[in-house]
Amino acid sequence: MTLTFSSSAATVAVAAATVTSSARVPGYPLASSATLRGLVSFRLTAKKLPPPLRSRCGGASVRAMSELVQDKESSAAPSISFDEAAGETPSELNHSRTFLDARSEQDLLSGIKKEAEAGRLPANVASGMEELYWNYKNAVLSSGASRAEETVISNMSVAFDRMLLGVEDPYTFNPYHKAIREPFDYYMFVHTYIRPLIDFKNSYVGNASIFSELEDKIRQGHNIVLISNHQSEADPAVISLLLEAQSPFIGENIKCVAGDRVITDPLCVPFSMGRNLICVYSKKHMNDDPELVDMKRKANTRSLKEMATMLRLLELNNECSYFDSSSVDNMRRLVEHSGAPGHIYPMSLLCYDIMPPPPQVEKEIGEKRLVGFHGTGLSVGPEISFSDVTAACENPNEAKEAYSQALYNSVNEQYKILNSAIKHRRGVDASSSTVSLSQPWN
Repeated sequence: MTLTFSSSAATVAVAAATVTSSARVPGYPLASSATLRGLVSFRLTAKKLPPPLRSRCGGASVRAMSELVQDKESSAAPSISFDEAAGETPSELNHSRTFLDARSEQDLLSGIKKEAEAGRLPANVASGMEELYWNYKNAVLSSGASRAEETVISNMSVAFDRMLLGVEDPYTFNPYHKAIREPFDYYMFVHTYIRPLIDFKNSYVGNASIFSELEDKIRQGHNIVLISNHQSEADPAVISLLLEAQSPFIGENIKCVAGDRVITDPLCVPFSMGRNLICVYSKKHMNDDPELVDMKRKANTRSLKEMATMLRLLELNNECSYFDSSSVDNMRRLVEHSGAPGHIYPMSLLCYDIMPPPPQVEKEIGEKRLVGFHGTGLSVGPEISFSDVTAACENPNEAKEAYSQALYNSVNEQYKILNSAIKHRRGVDASSSTVSLSQPWN
């Protein structure tokens, strides 16, 4: 998982570990038998729909992604324009208001049927939207929050409207995509959608003072890399929401390394449009279509060049139960050669149950996932210095392994504290000498 924080001069990178078994195992995912490997996709949020989507949207999406191989300015504006007088994109001028006008559950469900019958929604997309509605409703209602039903109708009407617009006029992502904040604020849309899924009473931030330290360094022009585990496609939004009260600058400026699946699936695209993204092809799905392997590799090379050029706060999406030393070392060297002071911190995240991934990896777009209401956790440890950890190492390979292991140990230890606080309901009493838990929003 790769997040980046942007300041006028600095970059923060986050290298995140995920579990190689297709599901991110709850409990202690870093202690599983899987392995950590290079850059892979970072799923953001939303349900995916049943296959085969490629028949309707996949081919065009792959062709659009192939354009990433071409040279583009990393600072280019998002590929969206709008009528200044109307405050709308051209595609929205004739866009159906079926979902925006919905006032009830029946309006939403009949709207899906109406748009499908009119040919504006492929049958599999319509099916995925309906499944998403029921999963989201069940999750939000389980929170016991007042006016939960109104929240479901309000949030799903906007989500469905954006999904329909994306099918009518597919959005093309640049190698570096900036979160779209106007005329429609996709960033706040993601927050509004994810917020009801978080049980803030049972959520915690570890070492909030270090996050404040990170924000200060970013503002001073430093580059910061966060080495972290990867839990689910809701990770970026959860990070932003848990830091919203104390360090909103970090959440708003995160940049995520995103795989092709979250920028081609119509149910994911609106959520992806709300994040700063460096677009890459996932190693996990690199060989799904042999004819596209070369194009995907070239696209990844271009995106990685964008990453090295920008180096703002970056989070690497890795697959792991231990940290792959080569991946960590590559990020370390990028930071060292960025031209600004650089720091690497271990970060741990617990939010698996918000949007648990499918039990197995699917080649086709349309993996089935659930949505839940649960406590979440985020923690960061003190900076880990490469020179301090590797002083006694006899050769470069031993040094790389020692440094990766030190980062892994910290991430794993922080995860255990979060797990104890949230899953075992120990709360702040789960704090240790190295991890101080708090709820900055209280």
